[in-house]
Amino acid sequence: METIATPWMWAGFFAFVIAATFVDLKVLSANRAARVSIKEALSWTALWVVLSFAFAAWLWWHLTGAAGPEIAKEKTLEFLTGYLIEKSLSVDNIFVFLMLFTYFAVPPELQRRTLIYGVLGAIALRIIMILIGAWLIAQFHWIIYVFGLFLLVTGAKMLFFAGQKPDLEKNPALRWMRGHLPVSSTFEGDRFLVLRDGVRVYTPLFLVLVMIAVTDIVFAVDSIPAIFAITDDPFIVMTSNIFAVLGLRALYFVLADMADRFHLLSYGLAFVLMFIGVKMLLIDVFKIPVFMALGVVVALIAASIAASLVWQPRQESQNSHT
Repeated sequence: METIATPWMWAGFFAFVIAATFVDLKVLSANRAARVSIKEALSWTALWVVLSFAFAAWLWWHLTGAAGPEIAKEKTLEFLTGYLIEKSLSVDNIFVFLMLFTYFAVPPELQRRTLIYGVLGAIALRIIMILIGAWLIAQFHWIIYVFGLFLLVTGAKMLFFAGQKPDLEKNPALRWMRGHLPVSSTFEGDRFLVLRDGVRVYTPLFLVLVMIAVTDIVFAVDSIPAIFAITDDPFIVMTSNIFAVLGLRALYFVLADMADRFHLLSYGLAFVLMFIGVKMLLIDVFKIPVFMALGVVVALIAASIAASLVWQPRQESQNSHT
């Protein structure tokens, strides 16, 4: 599969990812027993967003000289569109993390370590699935239609179930762990496993970790096909995905107290997935321009956020009148 990236661009990007991940984990985990403040989380979230747009600016500048202004504009737009889609889907991922932490009553000071593994797992899964997806599309063009239909159905299901919270008690993975593993009834600091009378006992934080891993897999399956609707360049696919995931942990602490304010975001994400699915299904009939796709995605996300701020959740609205 063709790519605009040279070997040194790949090497430089992965060196940056390793360094950025190290810094993120080192700084945000410097005092892992303390809760991350909103100010600290906002600062780091802003930094990751700035770095993402700085990369887009560098990509445009580099490609203008190396491949010409048209290619530079096209690839930069592809990166920004892919980044926005993946960042939006990662917000939904964060809300699931919040639901898990709330369900298991995980204290805020114990959430850091679990989120570390959640972010690392998300990065690893995306790298693996991007490589698999790129190979499949290069070998079998018709797989594009499978991806498109999958996204269309996924978006429709998300639209149908929007606003409904999943029943974790019926989750098969959670039920299996509770039925087959010795699990303690209390947290043991930020440990996942303890020894009691020579027997390994798993803590509730281990269950949370497994459920986050399952969530990572589910969201990777949704998000990877979406980016291939925008571009089939592996470098653009990889960079837009990883940049969207890198600030996931800091963004969690920003949104943790504001999840209810964006209660209509899932509707916007559902329409985004359906739009991307249609775009993939029409790829050989009518290729929707990247700038138009970017505009549609921005409009859908912005509209769902604005609607969330205008219309309060039903329960909150009722409480405000009592």
